[in-house]
Amino acid sequence: MLRLRRVVSVSLGSSSRDHSVETELLGERFALSRIGMDGSIDRAIGKLRELDGNVDAIGLGGIDVYLYAGSKRYALRDGVRLLEAVKRTPVADGSGLKNTLEREAVRFLQNDLGVELRGKRILMVSALDRFGMAQALVQAGADVLFGDFIFALDLDKPVRGLPEFEALAEKYLPDACKLPFQFFYPTGKKQDRAPQPKYPHYYEEAEIIAGDFHFMRQFMPDRLDGKLILTNTLTPHDIQALRERGVARLISTTPDFGGRSFGTNVVEAALLALLGKRWEEATPEDYERILAVLRFRPRVVDLQTAAP
Repeated sequence: MLRLRRVVSVSLGSSSRDHSVETELLGERFALSRIGMDGSIDRAIGKLRELDGNVDAIGLGGIDVYLYAGSKRYALRDGVRLLEAVKRTPVADGSGLKNTLEREAVRFLQNDLGVELRGKRILMVSALDRFGMAQALVQAGADVLFGDFIFALDLDKPVRGLPEFEALAEKYLPDACKLPFQFFYPTGKKQDRAPQPKYPHYYEEAEIIAGDFHFMRQFMPDRLDGKLILTNTLTPHDIQALRERGVARLISTTPDFGGRSFGTNVVEAALLALLGKRWEEATPEDYERILAVLRFRPRVVDLQTAAP
């Protein structure tokens, strides 16, 4: 019998979103699981130290180690703390996949689903943690509004255009990255509370809403009729909530594993186990090569026609 490889995501998110599944990837058996730490960095560090050396790979969920804008990389203080707690086991935050798999999701949207992106009004709720997706949308000719400063820093500053976005990132991020991560991203039980509508006009103007689901959800208005959502890490409850808001179509960038999509950190950690590499050793070409063999496809749900 094949050895069961264990991949565990330690997430700063709510434990109510925990999920475990066994699956097969390239002939290898995997047990994938996500463990929420309810916003506690100290608990997360303790769990990471407990898992280190005892599992095949670890994902860091509910947080990024690095944010990207153009060719520049910005390290998040709390993300680095979590990364440094793991000494032996390969560990990833999902950014390697965001820069490869999520670019492919944009191409899938155009080539497989026939969605014309040129001129399409898109709200990208956070491009810093999904720069590959944002860049691919801009390259496809979409009219992208970058919402990072609106939704993460509560600055009503809509940004259009990559040069302006990169300039503002260079201005604000060196100091912002030193702040506790919970300052600008919903963690723990904040992920369970009902959305608090804010800046609704940015949602209403958009034809497509893209990016991290928790960023998207925290200020989401009551109605999103006819919108297309491009995101990931969705539970069945999340999908039902989007259906009730009138969302027309949902595209999840990572595939379905046992009834829900995992975060990119889980999938990237599994790929590291398959590659037999540490995170700092893996290249975009490594990911592209293995993804071509795995043939992962985004999950597509037509919310107003599919049964709940």
